[in-house]
Amino acid sequence: MNLKAAITGIHGYVPEDVVTNADLEKIVETNDEWITSRTGIKERRILKGEGKGTSVMAAEAVRGLLEKTNTDPKDIDLVIVATVTPDYMFPSTANLVCTQVGIPSICSFDILAACSGFIYALVTGAQFIESGRFKKVIVVGADKMSSIIDYTDRTTCVLFGDGAGAVLLEPTTENEGIIDFMLHSDGTGENHLIMKGGGSKYPASHETIDKHYHYIHQEGPSVFKFAVTNMADVAAAIMEKNNLTSDDIRWLVPHQANKRIIDATANRMGVGEDKIMVNIQKYGNTTAATIPLCLFDYQNQINKGDNLILAAFGGGFTWGSVYVKWAI
Repeated sequence: MNLKAAITGIHGYVPEDVVTNADLEKIVETNDEWITSRTGIKERRILKGEGKGTSVMAAEAVRGLLEKTNTDPKDIDLVIVATVTPDYMFPSTANLVCTQVGIPSICSFDILAACSGFIYALVTGAQFIESGRFKKVIVVGADKMSSIIDYTDRTTCVLFGDGAGAVLLEPTTENEGIIDFMLHSDGTGENHLIMKGGGSKYPASHETIDKHYHYIHQEGPSVFKFAVTNMADVAAAIMEKNNLTSDDIRWLVPHQANKRIIDATANRMGVGEDKIMVNIQKYGNTTAATIPLCLFDYQNQINKGDNLILAAFGGGFTWGSVYVKWAI
């Protein structure tokens, strides 16, 4: 029996607090026109409250997912959380989410692949389904980017927001679900997009704090060039591999980093604006959460049998694409 992993449910969560471009104008030298024209972002959500980490948002997304799909937490076999902002280095955020939502004593772990994290985690979860080992796998993309942003750095503070999205994977023998994928990485991008502090190379110290090593550092032009080329190429490559034309694609689901990168990817694939999922204007770049939040926002516009191409690019560098035939 040829098993595939199908997405059978989707749910998302974003915090209540909104930070607009006008709010950022009061903090750094920038303005709404500059941010909007270069990124497409109008506002972003921020998780506030002492002691609230990424697990809080991830758990909300998972609770909604379980309720929507009428799934008993005890029936879940595996939870994977993609994040670059875990609550702690250990225990894993996935462990914490399981406890918060009442999923008992199962396999759970985190994946760190930056903005490509969700598709890396989605493909990983699919392997457990396709092997026949597990029947219900939850994959989460969640990040509290506000926790690692220097709000005096206008090159990064305008870009990022907080949020979470979760999907349920279940087996199918139909020609649907996750059909194919391509994943890539290139460590030569290390210094272009990085948070230097907090790991074993630069553990926390007065010096690392003074040097702002615990915040995101991004070399915008270099990252933009790599992202435009690689995200667009891998999306086009998976179409070619599966003999798909732009007419066959119902939705491009791109990582929401920058509207210009999204447009370049769509142009490379030959798809028009009516086939692109875009919500960057509302949430900014929520890193691992962008793709599941897009699926959540557009869920009423996706029909069973629709062909979707998921594509992402992240720090490291990491990038990849997934061909999904919608199953619900």
